[in-house]
Amino acid sequence: MLIFGSCDSYLKKIERVFGVDITEHNGDVIISGAETAVRKADAVIDGLTELVKRNKGMTEQQVDYTISLSMEGEGLEKEVAEIDRDIICRTISGRPVKPKTLGQKKYVDLIRSKMITFGTGPAGTGKTYLAMALAIKAFKDQEVQRIILTRPAIEAGEKLGFLPGDLQQKIDPYLRPLYDALYSIMGADSFIANQEKGLIEVAPLAYMRGRTLDNAFIILDEAQNTTPAQMKMFLTRIGFGSKVIVTGDLTQKDLDKGQISGLEVAVRVLSGIDDIGFAELNASDVVRHPLVQKIVKAYDAYEAKQNERKHRK
Repeated sequence: MLIFGSCDSYLKKIERVFGVDITEHNGDVIISGAETAVRKADAVIDGLTELVKRNKGMTEQQVDYTISLSMEGEGLEKEVAEIDRDIICRTISGRPVKPKTLGQKKYVDLIRSKMITFGTGPAGTGKTYLAMALAIKAFKDQEVQRIILTRPAIEAGEKLGFLPGDLQQKIDPYLRPLYDALYSIMGADSFIANQEKGLIEVAPLAYMRGRTLDNAFIILDEAQNTTPAQMKMFLTRIGFGSKVIVTGDLTQKDLDKGQISGLEVAVRVLSGIDDIGFAELNASDVVRHPLVQKIVKAYDAYEAKQNERKHRK
C-alpha cells in the first residue's frame, strides 16, 4: 500500500510514534494497542488514505505533518488532503506550488483576502516562496501590472564597502533568495524579459523611498531587519490597486544591538486594522528537510529556557 511507504517506512513511523502494531490482512488494516493510541493511528491512516486517493502519491513531509496534527486534536488529519488541493501555480518544471500545512493555508488565504499581510515565522515555513507564487500568479492573471520585491540591505556582520564589484554586485547577494524563487517559478528567461521592461523589480528597501506604488504586488522580505522608520516609510508607499506582503523572522535579527525591529513595532501598532492580516507560522509549518523542523524546535526550547532564567534573576 502506498500509505505504508517504501519498505513500510511510513508504517513503522506510525507504529513507533503511537506505540501500536499495524498489520494488513486481505486488504484490511488491523491496529492493536492502547485505545487512544489506536484511535489516533487509525485517524492518521484514514487521512493519508484520503490524500493518496486525491493525489495518487504522498511525501514523508505529509506523513510527518499528518502525525503532528493527530497530536493537536481530533479530526485534523483529513485536512492535509484538503490543503493539498489548493494549487497556487506551477513552477517552470511543472511542480505544483501549494500550501502544505494549516498555518501555510491560513497565510495564503489571508494574502488573497487582505490588502496587507504580515507573515512571521522561522526559516523553512514558506513565507517568501508562497508570497512569490501568489505575486507571479496575480501578475500573469493581470490582477497587477508589476511585481516589486525588496529587502533591507543589512550587512549581517560585513560591510558592503568591503565587498568586490559595483553597487549592483554588492547588493545582489542580499537579493539572491528572491531571484532564486523567481527563476524556479517563472523561469530565468521570462523573469529577465519582464525585468528589462520594468514589470518586475528586485531592489533594496532604500530604493523605495519617495515612490508611490500603484497596481503592484509588493513583497518586503526579511522585514525583521528594518528599523521602525524604514517600515513606516515602506508601508506609506502603498498606492491604489496594490497588494503587500511583509515577511520576517523575529528570532533572526541582524540589527545593531538594542535596535528595535520595524517588523516587531508594526505587528503591535497595526493589529486590529481592517484589511491587514497577520499569519504567525511556527515549527510545525517548516516544510524543508525534517531535520530543519527539529532544529527549529530545539532552538525554540533553548530560547524559552534562557528567557525563563532571565526572568528568575
